[in-house]
Amino acid sequence: VQLQAFGGGLVQAGGSLRLSCAASRMIFSTFSSSSVAWYRQAPGNQRELVAALRSGGSTEYAESMKGRFTISRDNGKRRVYLQMNSLKPEDTALYYCNIAQPYYGIDYWGKGTQVTVSS
Repeated sequence: VQLQAFGGGLVQAGGSLRLSCAASRMIFSTFSSSSVAWYRQAPGNQRELVAALRSGGSTEYAESMKGRFTISRDNGKRRVYLQMNSLKPEDTALYYCNIAQPYYGIDYWGKGTQVTVSS
């Protein structure tokens, strides 16, 4: 299984980006029953959760992202998305996607896509 995140880039403050993460060689049943999430890590900081979406549909967002970011998934395409609006310079980071089912030892990470927000 490989996760490829893309869609990052340079954007001005207040702008929007949509990140995508494609899971290759993952069967439908495994993907659809897994939780998916986006994390980010800025230089000098620890990796932090941005948003998570459980297989049952419940979501979790970091407080500073609520109302600005939206996580979604397309099980048929094995894809995870992160719509980011009203971006701020402090959102600048390397964004990683994660697919996990801890009970079965499933924990896959993508290599990350860089998001840079200029003021």
